Amino acid sequence: MHDPSYISKIAKELKLHEKQVSATAVLLQEGSTVPFISRYRKEATGALDEVAVTSIRDRLQQLFQLDERRAAVLESIDKQGKLTDELKEKINAAETMTVLEDLYLPYKPKRRTRATMAREKGLEPLALLIFEQKPGIDPKTEAAKYIVGAEHAQPVQEKIQPAQTIDEALAGARDIIAEMVNEDAKARAAIRQLYLDKGLFDSKVIKGKEADGIKFKDYYDWQEPVKGAASHRVLAMRRGENEEFLMLRILVPEDDALGILKEIFLKKDNANLCVSQVDMAVEDCLKRLLSLSMETEIRLLTKEAADEEAIKVFAENLRQLLMASPLGQKNVLAVDPGYRTGCKVVCLDCQGKLLKNTTIYPSQSDDQREQAAATIKELCKIFNIECIAVGNGTAGRETESFVRALKIDNVQVVMVNESGASIYSASQVARDEFPDHDVTVRGSVSIGRRLQDPLAELVKLDPKSIGVGQYQHDVDQPRLKNSLDDVVISCVNQVGVEVNSASKQLLMYVSGLGPALAGAVVEYRNTNGAFSSRNALKKVPKLGAKAFEQAAGFLRIRDAKNPLDASGVHPESYGVVETIARDLGVDVNDLIKDEKLRQKIDVHKYVTTTVGLPTLLDIKDELAKPGRDPRATFENVQFKEGVEKLEDLTPGMELNGVVTNITNFGAFVDIGVHQDGLVHISAMSDTYIKNPADFLKVGQKVKVWVIEVDLARKRISLTMKKHAVGENKQKSENKHSPKGPSKTTSSYRPASEPKAPPRKELYRW
Repeated sequence: MHDPSYISKIAKELKLHEKQVSATAVLLQEGSTVPFISRYRKEATGALDEVAVTSIRDRLQQLFQLDERRAAVLESIDKQGKLTDELKEKINAAETMTVLEDLYLPYKPKRRTRATMAREKGLEPLALLIFEQKPGIDPKTEAAKYIVGAEHAQPVQEKIQPAQTIDEALAGARDIIAEMVNEDAKARAAIRQLYLDKGLFDSKVIKGKEADGIKFKDYYDWQEPVKGAASHRVLAMRRGENEEFLMLRILVPEDDALGILKEIFLKKDNANLCVSQVDMAVEDCLKRLLSLSMETEIRLLTKEAADEEAIKVFAENLRQLLMASPLGQKNVLAVDPGYRTGCKVVCLDCQGKLLKNTTIYPSQSDDQREQAAATIKELCKIFNIECIAVGNGTAGRETESFVRALKIDNVQVVMVNESGASIYSASQVARDEFPDHDVTVRGSVSIGRRLQDPLAELVKLDPKSIGVGQYQHDVDQPRLKNSLDDVVISCVNQVGVEVNSASKQLLMYVSGLGPALAGAVVEYRNTNGAFSSRNALKKVPKLGAKAFEQAAGFLRIRDAKNPLDASGVHPESYGVVETIARDLGVDVNDLIKDEKLRQKIDVHKYVTTTVGLPTLLDIKDELAKPGRDPRATFENVQFKEGVEKLEDLTPGMELNGVVTNITNFGAFVDIGVHQDGLVHISAMSDTYIKNPADFLKVGQKVKVWVIEVDLARKRISLTMKKHAVGENKQKSENKHSPKGPSKTTSSYRPASEPKAPPRKELYRW
């Protein structure tokens, strides 16, 4: 069981009642999942949503890890015989890992340092004496006692020679003092705060790498405050450094840093000879130890913050993509475009079953183009095709134009984002599904199924291969995986899963199942036929009562004898629904079909100690639309004809587009030229937009205008403000005129970003 102190702490941090946090913690401890708790245990948690439940879960884990580390630190210091009551109290009071590690630093095993060697020479007593800065103490007189032949010249280890001169003894003492300053928790906290408040990222191109590192051109000579630095720029600078195109430093004002340390460690006594020695040690500490240590720490802190923001953006984009509108159960012909190797074509029934595959060559010759047209028309007729899905990869726009020109009655043509389809086609999942077909057929099937039901198909892919994240390979990978897994689980359970047609990959994300039980469900279904009821799931080997409790409400069985089996009503509440129907003198089917009957339900009559108003209201809503799909209705978008590549774009051109990716600095839009364009946050609206995700969604149809096309870097600047096209065109012309700005500026940089202070104010360590 978690420490009770966690509950009050988390409740205060998240502004929740302790009862809510406590109940959630208990449910999590018992093995309940986040979707189950938020959907079916509202009475216990006070109707906390998934975000709140997830926050409680994650914070509990963080506090547990902090306590684990605390115990290890106490044990380590205790074994050294250095654990005092005062130190123990400070360690137990540490509320963050940073504070805990600062307290542990002086006792942490370390490599051999200059201070270590000075201690080996027996100079620690001299260092401590000087550090006290008592009046009347002459450092040189005291240092003379520690050199060869003097009374205190007693090294702590054999075969170690004492200091040879007074200067060597004083230098050794200063090394010890410098390390003491570096390991002082108060000093580290103060300097850390200085870096956070006044630190600057300083990025420069490595000489000779200007051409090769052109994608990092915006950061060739760039400074910005650490405080408030945008996550995407932090990650971009770090990537440029890792790829050895940029040199990145974090700088702070020298005078401020030294002032802080001197205020802490130096006594205000100009006549005191020890003060000057401590002063030198403090300066040495800052330049040689503390600045490097703090720069490393701030790098990690800013990286963690950037990771958190990038993962948050990635997760939200993924959620929107997974919850994209499904075409639904329609017969689909899917085309994976290609030039030399032709276009792979597959026909799928309304359930996504592969019926036929072939290859056409619309770009090879006139004869083959005519033959390809005849083939498409014939397949549409034979398999009663209702929609043609065309992948948006190489030759996608050309293939789309070819198919549209056929003008087949009652068949719409849709461009489908095929990101990740090639990865799926070569995966074990695809090989298991289609052992007798090659990767080209599997890829085409994935394109078609993605149109029918994006969620059911995309769960088969690693989310990182879908293409909705920025710098996903640069962020903390375990943390990213956990976050994206949470999103997939949330989406799958929000939509619900038809148990008799779902793949193992889809079922494994259902609350309470996982890979093993999902496989067992599919195996049982294949052996014994379709499940006739939710209750029949209990016959699946190893699917116990707890797993059934967690999963049942999210599984759907269409056309089951009990209509509630196709709804989001949990089996544990079937009795309540039956009681309501009985009281009204009807059966459950009547309740579902007749809105007037549902209006007669007084949910307050059925409140008990176990079934509260939140559950009853959910039941009433579910009866109105049992098993309803929360996703929006499908809408198609048609790209501008004749615009198929970058060279076709001109400034001022008006285009239809689809949002493919959202970042903190803007949104990427597919305009049908194989390269997404960027609508910067400042180009989205005339009104202030704090977060692009509040204004746009992945998959949203938008109208945009071209501002600028950079063919060399394959960048397209777009705007959603028509009146701004002329203004930006004029700015672009001025920028490249002889009278324009001499220093390169990025069109991707917000005008509101703070200017960096002059470099002369900075201290380069």
